[in-house]
Amino acid sequence: MHLLIVEDDARLVRLLKRLLSQDRHVVETASTAADALEIAGSTVELDAIILDIGLPDRSGFEVARRLRHDGCQVPILMLTARDAVSDRVEGLDAGADDYLVKPFAYDELLARLRALARRPPTRRAARLAAGPIALDEAKRRVTVDGTSVDLSQREFSILECLLRRPGQVLTRDQLLDYAWPYGVALTPNTVEAYIHLLRDKLGAAADRVETVRGVGYRLRDD
Repeated sequence: MHLLIVEDDARLVRLLKRLLSQDRHVVETASTAADALEIAGSTVELDAIILDIGLPDRSGFEVARRLRHDGCQVPILMLTARDAVSDRVEGLDAGADDYLVKPFAYDELLARLRALARRPPTRRAARLAAGPIALDEAKRRVTVDGTSVDLSQREFSILECLLRRPGQVLTRDQLLDYAWPYGVALTPNTVEAYIHLLRDKLGAAADRVETVRGVGYRLRDD
């Protein structure tokens, strides 16, 4: 995952960055609200924001409200020493998706980040493209080099999920969560079968759907 840690405790930032980097996450850091808003508003594609409440220039609550007001839909995990119910309510009402109280167990932080990552990516664009592949969400139409490709509902949803995160590795569970309703009993092998069908229909562009052994799939975007 590509993460942004917004925290003014330098020691905690160093510790989290080291641990998360060891677990193969890409980590950005910010010690002020201003820096956090600048990074989140840039072209950097973030998967989650770990946001402290007690920042030197403004509160994390204000940062969350500003991000949501500006249209940022990146999941926010509030990380703070404040454990009052009123603080949790304010954080969630400000736009946070989850709330973790300090001190915390690193394994719980990872579990909460995984839970956020399993949520379907926020839908932002009606038209998505990567190389010769184009998807028009409004028309439910996919083309390869301008030629229409007839996809089933599940194939379309899997391709849409990949197109919304070009270059990013998505796990089989993430694709299952996006393409199938919650509660449906399926296995990761289901995704493999549909990826095979999708590649067959993409023809010359099939090699853009890459398998990352032991992890999942990604869409190559040159």
